[in-house]
Amino acid sequence: MDEGGKLVRKAIKGNDDAFLELMQLYKIDLYKTAIAYLKNEHEAVEAIQEVTVRAYRKINTIREPSYFKSWLIRIMINYCNDQLRRRRRVIHDEGALQEQGVNDNHTGIDLEDAMQRLDKRSRDLLTMKYFNDLKIKEIAAAIECPEGTVKTWLNKALKLLRAELEEKEGNGNVRKGRRKTEGI
Repeated sequence: MDEGGKLVRKAIKGNDDAFLELMQLYKIDLYKTAIAYLKNEHEAVEAIQEVTVRAYRKINTIREPSYFKSWLIRIMINYCNDQLRRRRRVIHDEGALQEQGVNDNHTGIDLEDAMQRLDKRSRDLLTMKYFNDLKIKEIAAAIECPEGTVKTWLNKALKLLRAELEEKEGNGNVRKGRRKTEGI
């Protein structure tokens, strides 16, 4: 058994020091996830604090200690999605045209913007796989579905992301397969 697995087992049994050590071990992964979703350092730090409390309360629900990291990341993703839903309720769509790339000053393609245009499941899968380096098996355990389904959904999510990036590029820099060369 690896060191992380031992710590998780101790934490499940109520060892607070083991739990704190685990949180130290994964705080960077949690922060990267929070920043990817919330795009605000202060909110990301708040998210880590809230997720730490939630994880502490629910640590005894972990069925498989080897999936602790994916379980923790899933809590963070759920928290961030809740925050984004609350934010959308408060903030009206002022400037929606600019967010959709209608602004003439838009010159680059931003991966984060393209990710935000994807559906929740695609965004979550891509975040877990490419921003948190989770394996397919770990993602499947986190979202409680078969590995084959995760692979299929991940493949579709990548295609959607590519399409978003190409569409954005097509609206700004590409016309009928050729790059604009004016002003270069």
